[in-house]
Amino acid sequence: MKKLTSKQLREAWLKFYEARGHVNIGAASLIGDGTTGVMFNVAGMQPLMPYLLGKKHPKGTRLCNVQGCVRTVDIDEVGDSRHCTFFEMMGNWSLGDYFKKEKTRWSFEFLTQEMGLDPERIASTVFAGNEDAPRDDETAKFLEEAGVKKENIYYLGKKPNGKENNWWELDGTVGTPCGPDNEWFYIADTAPCGDGCTPECDCGHFVEVGNDVYMQYERTENGYVPLANKNIDTGFGLERILMFLQGTDDVYLTDLYQSTIRILESNTGLAYGESEDNTRAMRIIADHMRTALMLMGDKNGILPSNVGSGYILRRLLRRAIRFAMKLNLADTALVEIVSNFIDNVYAEAYPELVSKKDYILAEISKEIEKFKKTIAAGTKEFEKLVSGLERKNAFMREKDPNFIADTTISGKAAFRLFDTFGFPIEMTVEMATERGLTVDKAGFDDAFKVHQELARTTSAGSFKGGLADGGEETVKLHTACHLLLAGLRKMFGTGIEQKGSNITSERLRFDFNFDRKLTDEEVKTLEEFVNGAIAEGVPVTKLEMPLKQAHEQGAYGIHKAEEDEVVSIYKIGDIDFQICGGPHVKNTNQLGHFKIAKQEAVSSGVRRLKAILEN
Repeated sequence: MKKLTSKQLREAWLKFYEARGHVNIGAASLIGDGTTGVMFNVAGMQPLMPYLLGKKHPKGTRLCNVQGCVRTVDIDEVGDSRHCTFFEMMGNWSLGDYFKKEKTRWSFEFLTQEMGLDPERIASTVFAGNEDAPRDDETAKFLEEAGVKKENIYYLGKKPNGKENNWWELDGTVGTPCGPDNEWFYIADTAPCGDGCTPECDCGHFVEVGNDVYMQYERTENGYVPLANKNIDTGFGLERILMFLQGTDDVYLTDLYQSTIRILESNTGLAYGESEDNTRAMRIIADHMRTALMLMGDKNGILPSNVGSGYILRRLLRRAIRFAMKLNLADTALVEIVSNFIDNVYAEAYPELVSKKDYILAEISKEIEKFKKTIAAGTKEFEKLVSGLERKNAFMREKDPNFIADTTISGKAAFRLFDTFGFPIEMTVEMATERGLTVDKAGFDDAFKVHQELARTTSAGSFKGGLADGGEETVKLHTACHLLLAGLRKMFGTGIEQKGSNITSERLRFDFNFDRKLTDEEVKTLEEFVNGAIAEGVPVTKLEMPLKQAHEQGAYGIHKAEEDEVVSIYKIGDIDFQICGGPHVKNTNQLGHFKIAKQEAVSSGVRRLKAILEN
C-alpha cells in the first residue's frame, strides 16, 4: 500500500475523478443553510440536494470535492480510535450520468490501484431488499466483476433497531433523494469476533471506509417514487483510509493528529496509549478542539452561545476544557493545539483558517475563561449533591440493612445545576457516570419544558425587554441593563426612560430618550457607576405586589396593567427599583466588567448604547 500524507490523499482523490471527467466544485460551508433541517452539513451531498432532485448543476453531471462534515450524534463514542466529530468526506457525484457498473469499478480501482490496499481485504455490503425496494443483486454482480471476492460481498437487511442496512436516506426526510447503497470495508489485522463475523459487527475486524449511494428514489409522504434521473452520491472517509495508508488502526496516530498528541504529551508528562482513561481524554481534547476550530473558522463561522449551533460549539469546547482539567493541562496548551492545527495541519487545505487565526484564538481564550468560572461553581454544587446522596444512603442503611442505595441525581437537581450555575446537562450526566451514578434525564427534560413554557408565557413581560433567551450570559446583561438605566437616571434625571432594548448572550443594546451624544467623560462616568455597583456585590431581589402599591413604593417602569394586577419588581439594593418580569442574577458580583462599546443615534431624541460584559 502507498504511504500518503493527508494532503496527498486529498489530491489523489480529486486527480482520480478529474481524470474521469469530474469537475472539482470545492467545499461548501460546514454550517447548514436552513434548507436541510440540520445545523451542520453531515454529508457531502447536502449542499447538492437540489441537483440530486433534478436541477441542472452549472458545472455539469460529474462532480467531485473534499467536504468537511460535522456530526455530533455519536459524540459519546468520540474517545475511541476511530470516531471524530469533524471529518473530511471525499465525494463524487453522477447527476443522471453513469450508474452502478462504472461506480463499483472506480471505487475498487481507487482503493486497490490508487491507494494500494490489498484487494483480498476489500469487502462490501449491499441492500438485502424490503417491501419498498428489491434485493440489490445488480450491485453485487458489478462488485464481483470489479474484483471484490464473492465471499467478501454481504447482503444486509434490518438492524436490531429496525433501521435498514445499506439503504440511505436523510433521516426519513420527505422530499429528499434516497436509495440502496453499498458500503466499502477494509479488513483490519484484528481478529474476527467469531465464525459469523460480518461487516455488521462492531468488533473492529471490518472497518468502513466509504459508501456509494444509488439514488433511485425520492421519499414522499406516501412512500418512495422513482427519480427521473438516477444519481450517485459517494462519500469516502479521508480519516479512515488515511489510517491504513499510514500503517495504524488509530486515527489519532495519523499526521492529522500526531503533532497535537505530542503537545498533549509534553504538557502533561503523560504518554499516549499507556492509560485507557488518559488516552481517551487526549482524543476527546484533540477532536473537539479541531471541530471547534473548523466551526469558528468556517466561511459562515459561528461563536459559542447558548442556542442552536452556537450551543453545540460551546458544548464541544467545554467538554474539551473539562477533560483538559482532568489531565491538569494548562489553558495555554488548548490555544497552542488550535494554533498548531492552523499552522501545521490545515493551512494549505483551509487557508481561511490562517486569515482568521488571531480572532479564533482570542474567542477560544474567552470561552475558556468563562467556562472555568462556570465549572468551578457547578462542580462545587455537584459535589454537594453527591455528598448529600451518600449521607442519605448511609443514614438509611443504618436504619435498614436491606436498604437499596439511591444512585440517581434527580431531574430537579440536575436542572438547578443547569439553570442556576450554567452547568450543561451533558456534563452532569458524564460526571455522574464517572461516580457510578445516574441522572433522571426525563425529570430534567420535564423541568426544562416547564422553564421553556414559562419563558414563552412571560414573553410579554420578562422577555418583552428584548431578551433573546434566558441563558446565563443574557441574564447577566439584562441585569447590567438595569444598572445602566439607573446610572442614566442618576446623571440626567428621572425623566430618562427606556425606549427599547435587545439583549443577546454577547451584548446588550439599550435605547433611551436623550437629544445628544454622550461625551467621553459621561461615558466614563456611566461605566464607573455600573462597575461600582458590580464591585460592591449588591443583592438582587424579586418582589411581587399590585401595580398601584409598586408605584406608591417608588417602583418605575412602563407596564400596561390594571392597578390591582400583581407585577414583579426587581430591587438592586438602593440602586434600582424597577418593574420587570426578569430574569436576573442573584448578586451584581456575578456580572464581570461593564464596558460601553458604542453609541449612536436611533431617531430624533433617542440614543442607543451598546455594551458588553468582560470577564
